[in-house]
Amino acid sequence: MEPESILYGSIRGWPSSDPDECGQRRAVNRRALDRLPQGDGWPFIGREMFSCCAEEGLYQTQVIHFGASYRAIEYEWALWVRHFEALLHELYWTSAVVHLETELNGTHTFRWETESGSHSPHQRDLRIRCAWERDGGVLG
Repeated sequence: MEPESILYGSIRGWPSSDPDECGQRRAVNRRALDRLPQGDGWPFIGREMFSCCAEEGLYQTQVIHFGASYRAIEYEWALWVRHFEALLHELYWTSAVVHLETELNGTHTFRWETESGSHSPHQRDLRIRCAWERDGGVLG
């Protein structure tokens, strides 16, 4: 059996006390998630792995949570990150965290934060600060 990787995390939307502004941002984010590939193919990021609360489950900040099981995704990690960052490019968000648990290489945590504190869809200047942490695994 090939090694399994478990990936999960969340994307935080912009908090706001203005209900109309919140609703607009949440709708844009929902549409971006709805455009993700769906089905039996092997997309690096698919619609089925993402979820977020309905309006009644929110206070000020939308939290988009996600998770999936992969066959050794760490060997394709650069490609997965490229797809994830392409999704971030389409969303309103302030921070994102991805936890990657691998059988051979331990657990890694990746964090994305915007330089300005928030990101708008299609913002040309996608300056993000990505940091990662690692816990030891079988090999180290």
